Amino acid sequence: MPTSSLDTRRRSSPLGTETKGSAVKVQRTIRVDRPQHTVVAYLADFGNAVQWDPGTMSCMRTDQGPIVVGSTWRNVSDFNGRITELDYRLERLEPARLTFVGHNKQATATDDLRFSTDEATTTITYNAEITFNGLLRLAGPLLRRGFETLADEVETSLTTALETL
Repeated sequence: MPTSSLDTRRRSSPLGTETKGSAVKVQRTIRVDRPQHTVVAYLADFGNAVQWDPGTMSCMRTDQGPIVVGSTWRNVSDFNGRITELDYRLERLEPARLTFVGHNKQATATDDLRFSTDEATTTITYNAEITFNGLLRLAGPLLRRGFETLADEVETSLTTALETL
């Protein structure tokens, strides 16, 4: 039976948010009572982001075939009331690490997930970084709080989604 995300033994722990130049970096650690291979397989399909990322409105695969390095998705998100589209590519697919990179004219987003296991518990270290381009580079520090809030929401909803696998 899934463990509640409110169980303090399973709660994620924020490791901070950093703003450096035009980039905002957020890291969270999440622990779930699911096998690592199940967690990695689920998260390797970035289309599942609609189930665990509260900002994601849609995330559609833009290529076909098995999920491999080079697979692509179009992600449509709502961030602070603004609709944003990014084209994501799976850059790394390993048993203990996934990396997705998304681009549009305004920003580049990198989602890097590292996995470790202790028996049936999987620990995910989720690093998200967004680098702004053009005039948005000036807004990076101002958007930091919004990304912290989103990271906290993802922490909760991702834990819930993974515990139902």
